[in-house]
Amino acid sequence: MGLLVDRFGKPVAFREGVAAARKIIVQVAISSVANQDGQGISLALLGTVTDQLQLLASLGYDLQLVLSGDKATCDKAAHAVQNLLKLKEPVVAVPVEHGGEEEGALAEAVVKASAAKLLVYLSASKGVEAADGRIARVYQPPAGAAAPPAGGPSLVGAAWALAGGFKCPVVLASMAEQDVVLRVVAGQDVGTLVDPAAAEAAGGSKAAATASSARDMAVRARTASRQLQALSSEERSKLLLKVAEALLAAQDDILKANAQDVKEAQGKISESLMQRLVLKPAKIAQLAEGIRAIAAQEEPLGRLLRKVEVAEGLILDKVTVPIGVLLVIFEARPDALPQIASLAIRSGNGLLLKGGKEATHSNAALHRVIVEALGPLGADLIALVTSREEIESLLALDDVVDLVIPRGSNALVSHIKRNTRIPVLGHADGICHVYVDAAADLDSAIKIVLDAKTDYPAACNAVEKVLIHKDWVDKGGVKAIYEALHKAGVTVHAGDAVKPLLPELPPPPAPRYEYSALAVTLELVDNMDVAIDHIHKYGSAHTDCIVTTDGARAEAFLRGVDSACVFHNASTRFADGFRFGLGAEVGISTSRIHARGPVGVEGLLTTKWVLRGEGHVVAKDQGVRFTHRVLAGAGSEAGGSEAGGAQQQQGAGRQGGGRRRGCVVM
Repeated sequence: MGLLVDRFGKPVAFREGVAAARKIIVQVAISSVANQDGQGISLALLGTVTDQLQLLASLGYDLQLVLSGDKATCDKAAHAVQNLLKLKEPVVAVPVEHGGEEEGALAEAVVKASAAKLLVYLSASKGVEAADGRIARVYQPPAGAAAPPAGGPSLVGAAWALAGGFKCPVVLASMAEQDVVLRVVAGQDVGTLVDPAAAEAAGGSKAAATASSARDMAVRARTASRQLQALSSEERSKLLLKVAEALLAAQDDILKANAQDVKEAQGKISESLMQRLVLKPAKIAQLAEGIRAIAAQEEPLGRLLRKVEVAEGLILDKVTVPIGVLLVIFEARPDALPQIASLAIRSGNGLLLKGGKEATHSNAALHRVIVEALGPLGADLIALVTSREEIESLLALDDVVDLVIPRGSNALVSHIKRNTRIPVLGHADGICHVYVDAAADLDSAIKIVLDAKTDYPAACNAVEKVLIHKDWVDKGGVKAIYEALHKAGVTVHAGDAVKPLLPELPPPPAPRYEYSALAVTLELVDNMDVAIDHIHKYGSAHTDCIVTTDGARAEAFLRGVDSACVFHNASTRFADGFRFGLGAEVGISTSRIHARGPVGVEGLLTTKWVLRGEGHVVAKDQGVRFTHRVLAGAGSEAGGSEAGGAQQQQGAGRQGGGRRRGCVVM
């Protein structure tokens, strides 16, 4: 089970009993492994099931395969499965039963004879549809009924009787689902569980339908994102302008909803969270301004990054495309919702959003405004997740969700990373430093430190530790910085080297600590190299700054500090997508793969290769003479008239299409 948990995550609600089963029957309706033309069986589909059975058997599961339907076809399939099993290492034995049973009949006799604890029935059906048309995670009889109605699907009635009579739960699922057997056995969200005990435990619970609704939500977001990509750049920009106008027009309703959240959160959340929760007219105006800036950006999709002549007449392009479906989870930050939504719209991505419960009313109001502004596409493209159960289900859907971006506390980010196989982009801590060099202008240093701490103390780009060169002790700089901070209402903590100078100050809770409040640590260092080592040891690779008038030393610091953002003579508060000119950000990433720093539109893109030929074949590399001549983009995004011409041709029917270079912070 450990391998399955590592691969798929913990069992979802009401599937814990399924995941505990070790004696399992897998029944396959033979028509579900037929070729598309209906002639013969698909060895590819049969092979995928055999691979999964072999893996489970090698992990110690007691398995039996039952094939139902046309006897002659079942005979061929059984023979193929046994031959395939002999080719795999380690070689395992999986008994195969087959015959001419009615395809829709369950293997009751086999279950009874083997005392199996789980039956997985695979067919062309995804499971049992609930009243809303979605596939139910747990089958629930109609209200007031203790069992499936007599006129209902016979398979459901048979599964219910089998599960109740022999204590063998049945999962009805689609043969076409990826890793379907493994995922069912791992207790994941696939198909419908038919089991009276599980139905009673669910008791009409919303969680009983959550997982399947989460999958449907993600699938619909992907479909909507592809429809969005089909729009021209101008059309997507117009959608964003509608969103900006709608936010301003609905300002009163949004602020009213936010006031309700603030009232309900009084005394229940920290001051730093409360600062993030509150919305004001100026914030909404800034959000609208940022969305307009995103709408004005040049077309991000289909941008030519590299163009190579592979061989004469064989041209290879590398172009930008959306990542796909994004799951963004944020805490008590309602202003994050329109920022993230606007970036997704511009980049052509589908979006699943889950805000903190503290901002429930604000998020609902903002989401409603955005979806209505987008028109028919909106509800599927930008989906608002409202329950924790849905999040747990979505984190298990690595086949339909492409990237998770958590924005919030260290605990939130760490939890997400531990509980999903989906790539995670974000940062767990915002421990930012300002180093006041021996050659700093003291007035400028004090101004920068104050802004970095007091402008927005709860922000992840607020300074948490100020490193001061030891020369400032004799020149009165340490005392001056402390007094300025104290006067501004900042609680100052003394590091080990500062404690003898200011013994009345409290020590920091830890050398590596994020206050997210009006508090900061002061520490002394011998020189810049020691400061850099200190930042690398105790920082979080978010944003760090040097204050100095020595240009050479500044450049050495910018090169030497390995953080997402490194500044010279500028407040750490500038580490922000809006201030960087990105319009907005989905968050700030300290990851080293894909995107780093404030993540705007470009951070939500990936690439694909497009090859155009004239009947070229490889023929063991003898049928082509490779030239590998770079036409554009050698080591850069694109360049030269050929690249521009190619991009213009490729973007026909799409407005924009020009090049846009990202903002890089050393």
